[in-house]
Amino acid sequence: MLKAESEDKNTVVDILTKSFNENRSFNSIIKQDKYRVNRIRKVFEYYFECCSRYGAVYLSEDKNACAMISFPDQKKVSFWSVLMDVKLLFVLGLKSVKLGFSRAAKIGKVHPDYAFYYLLFIGVNPDFQHQGIGLKLLEELVADSERLKLPVYLETYMERNIILYKKAGFKIYNELDFGFRVFCMKREFN
Repeated sequence: MLKAESEDKNTVVDILTKSFNENRSFNSIIKQDKYRVNRIRKVFEYYFECCSRYGAVYLSEDKNACAMISFPDQKKVSFWSVLMDVKLLFVLGLKSVKLGFSRAAKIGKVHPDYAFYYLLFIGVNPDFQHQGIGLKLLEELVADSERLKLPVYLETYMERNIILYKKAGFKIYNELDFGFRVFCMKREFN
């Protein structure tokens, strides 16, 4: 896997925008109008910047899959972080941002109070899905978390992805209700 650089931002945002275009969780927050896809892009641009600063962004070797990692214990409130949040507010609107932050707060309550490797997003270009690229990237992320001696946490509402995550050693440790079930999963380091 490759560490994404600033010149890879569009590639990462493109992959995740396409991957999450029909995502129920995203679309329940994003206003459904002609600007919907642009709003999804802006969300991933926001997270690219945040994860580049307080985590990591990775691409598969062929640049058809990517992942955004956060280290929540490293995130600090700063002028930059407030500015980024305000920019997101203008793109999404108060209602969407409020709902997004409310969900993030509920998720945060089930996260541990120690350092962990937070897999915020992983996506594969839809033209290259079901070829093992996502699983390979996930395995490389797990190896990275092992190197750092950190457990990995993630959330998914997609039951078909649970099988993939279980193959990589993840277990469901909690379930949340956002009008649909969200499975909280973790993988301890060995």
